[in-house]
Amino acid sequence: MTQSPSVAPVEAAWIALEGQAGSLAVVDVAAEGAPSEFGRRYPAQYVRLPPDAEEVAAALAERGRRDAAVFLRAEAAFLLGEGFERLLRRSAASRANVKIVAFEPEDPRVSAGAWGSGRDDLATVRAMPAMAVVAPADAASTRTAVEVLAARDGPAYLRLPPRAAPECTDGSFVLGRAAERRAGSDLAFVAYGPGLAPALAAAEALARVGVSVRVLDVASIKPFDQAAVLRAARDTGALLSVEAAPLATGVGTLVAAITAENHPVPVRRLGWPDVSEPGAGDAASARVLPPVDRLVDEAWELLRLRGKVE
Repeated sequence: MTQSPSVAPVEAAWIALEGQAGSLAVVDVAAEGAPSEFGRRYPAQYVRLPPDAEEVAAALAERGRRDAAVFLRAEAAFLLGEGFERLLRRSAASRANVKIVAFEPEDPRVSAGAWGSGRDDLATVRAMPAMAVVAPADAASTRTAVEVLAARDGPAYLRLPPRAAPECTDGSFVLGRAAERRAGSDLAFVAYGPGLAPALAAAEALARVGVSVRVLDVASIKPFDQAAVLRAARDTGALLSVEAAPLATGVGTLVAAITAENHPVPVRRLGWPDVSEPGAGDAASARVLPPVDRLVDEAWELLRLRGKVE
């Protein structure tokens, strides 16, 4: 796997789209470092603001009257603030054509306070009506997701992968459709965002000892591809969800509910434990994905439950 290119894929997508259609605007919140490449090329379509909910709301309202699509890029923890959450909910309720692009600092301790409260941005926006929610795993699929969401009329939330995320997809993305990144018949991993690369690595490790693992990339969290999950449940008989999100509110709970209601099979979930649980660690350490070895161990446990190994 190669590393993501230094040029942000979301910037590349914006530049390409603006060059083709000339109808989008970008609002950057608390952007640091070098100026946005999109902003340098299209200054009339770009504004940078401090993390002030009222000022950002005013900018979105003003841009929304002029442009076909408005992209707002901000730190995910900022989007959990009460004032800005109200704006998100208004955008969802009015079906405003605002695309929220959320990123996380490279050092998770920077926003540990917000996460330590037990709140999660993906869980928050999933509950909003009409809001599409997307979390791609790498640069290639991120760029495609930006293009797809720009063409969709209505609000959307795009959670960017970490800057150093390895390339692990072919760049494909379809809203409402899970991508089968690896075929398999013994069990299935369901992953998205930062969870996809370790899921693929674990599947490869298991393949070397004769275990066939299907890997579903559910980057489209909402709308969610229930049919693909149920096919995997019927075909393999066991599912393991892998995600960089709290177990209590993550996609793993959705996977468990879908299978329990329609085709019950053993399901295990890997993600961040509740920071109040014994041994969970502090808010920062609880937000680390389990190592590949842990995924392999959980897979063996599922295979034993299904009677496929002793």
